[in-house]
Amino acid sequence: LSWNEAPLPAVFPPVRLQINDSEGHPSSSHQTLKGTSKWAASLENLLEDPEGVKRFREFLKKEFSEENVLFWLACEEFKKTQGKKQMQEKAKEIYMTFLSSKASSQVNVEGQSRLNETILETPHPLMFQKLQDQIFNLMKYDSYSRFLKSDIFLNHKKLEEQEENSPEAQTAAKRASRIYNT
Repeated sequence: LSWNEAPLPAVFPPVRLQINDSEGHPSSSHQTLKGTSKWAASLENLLEDPEGVKRFREFLKKEFSEENVLFWLACEEFKKTQGKKQMQEKAKEIYMTFLSSKASSQVNVEGQSRLNETILETPHPLMFQKLQDQIFNLMKYDSYSRFLKSDIFLNHKKLEEQEENSPEAQTAAKRASRIYNT
C-alpha cells in the first residue's frame, strides 16, 4: 500500500460534520442548479421539473406544437404501465391521440405511416421509443433553443432572480453565514 492508500488507525474515526441552515435543515457546500438554471442546462433537466414542463408547454402552445411534449410525456407514462390490459388501453389512447391519421393532436414523425392498429394488440413498454426519440430530438434541436430565448423563460428567470435578491432571502443568507462562521 502506498501512503495515501493506507487505512487510518482506529483511533481516528472518520468525522462527519453536518452543517445546518438557520431552520435546522442540512446544508450543502455546493449549490445545486435549480429552476431556470437547471432548465437551461439541458432539455432532460427541463422535462424532469414539473414547473419546467408547465412553462415549456405554455411556450409550445404559442408555437402550435404542444402535442410534441404531450406525446413525449405520454410515452414516459406508458413505460411505467403495468399489466397487458392497461398497456393495451394506454397504447390505443396514445395511438388515437398522437399517431393515427385522425389524431386530434397528431405528431409528425417518420415511420408513422407504417404504424397501424395491429401493433396495439401486443403492447410492450418501449413500443413507442423510436418515435419518442424523434420527438425528443425535434424538441431539443428546434423548440428548446427558442424556448430559452422566449419571454416565458426570460421572465420566469428574472422573477427567480428577484426572489433570490429579495430582503428575505438576503436575511436568511446572512443568518446562515453567521451560523457557519461561528
